[in-house]
Amino acid sequence: MDETPIDTPEADPPETLSEDDMRSLLSRLKTEHRAIDREIKAMIETGVTDMLKIKRMKKTKLAMKDKIAFIENQMTPDIIA
Repeated sequence: MDETPIDTPEADPPETLSEDDMRSLLSRLKTEHRAIDREIKAMIETGVTDMLKIKRMKKTKLAMKDKIAFIENQMTPDIIA
């Protein structure tokens, strides 16, 4: 799998998107995150030892996880307890 960025226009950061758009983006990010995770596991299980590629994929996966957490925080209302 190539390291292709998720199609998020730079002009529309997640905090300016509608809730439906954020849900759609969140779904795509989660799907891509799972796909990268499966590919990393497959590479490790088959003995492919391109550690540089695996490291890059893990870095991409972590960046996606951060985006997912950010979007989920934007969608969750602040509740003052």
